[in-house]
Amino acid sequence: MSIRTDLALESINAAKISEGITKTERGKAFKITEINIAEDKHGEKIGKKKGKYITLEGSVFSCFSKDFREMCEEFSEELSQFVPDGKVLVVGLGNNDITPDALGPQTASKILATRHLKEELKDEDEFLTSLRPVGVLASGVLGQTGIETAELIDGLMEKIDPQAIIAVDALACSDINRLGKTIQLSDTGISPGSGVQNKRRELSEATLGVPVIAVGVPTVVDMHTIVHDYTGNKIAGSMPNMMVTPRDIDRLIERSASMIAAGINMTLHPQMSFEDIESIMF
Repeated sequence: MSIRTDLALESINAAKISEGITKTERGKAFKITEINIAEDKHGEKIGKKKGKYITLEGSVFSCFSKDFREMCEEFSEELSQFVPDGKVLVVGLGNNDITPDALGPQTASKILATRHLKEELKDEDEFLTSLRPVGVLASGVLGQTGIETAELIDGLMEKIDPQAIIAVDALACSDINRLGKTIQLSDTGISPGSGVQNKRRELSEATLGVPVIAVGVPTVVDMHTIVHDYTGNKIAGSMPNMMVTPRDIDRLIERSASMIAAGINMTLHPQMSFEDIESIMF
């Protein structure tokens, strides 16, 4: 039985592969595992592309943590290594009406959009006009808009001309101990809806022409995977399946979105203090 997970760490551990793959660990507020896949052929077995995957594991995000600031700062440090200079488009993927899938839209609502400030304020506010130009898109899902997210972004590329895209989405994991406790970063892009086997057109440098940094938190686990992990028994494909999510998913999404948005804002606007960033988010 193949496990269903978006986390490279889980896929590599389950497949027990090592050729062309390096793994290093670090971190203070988080346990951080960095995985580098040297070539596409090395990740074929687990469906992962050549690139860097960073997994940050901490305490459950739905609970208040006294280390919240340190976690945001450490996440920002890891994200910063992926983001080039210049304009950035932040895209919140998912459906805001379905709580486990609302991470992207809720994160997008807390991102400081600055692309318009230079033109609107001109010489009125030197600090605000000095901020990196950032655009924000909460794309919705195909069933709501009738438009693929990739098509929406294609339509914006020429107008906005971003140097990178940060795409935020809810993920699936296979280990319930990582549910709502983990952030994954990668420079390989993302296929919206892949965690629930509802793949849409890929968002990546190959399809959009600029780096696409994927950021996600696992909010669901496949029930067949849970049963298999706990019993070791194979589940018949004819058996009904479902996606399982924590009972406090509302708090989990809200606080995960706050952490990710804070980290993104800190990365894109390093001249702002943590207190300034908190003030615009809450």
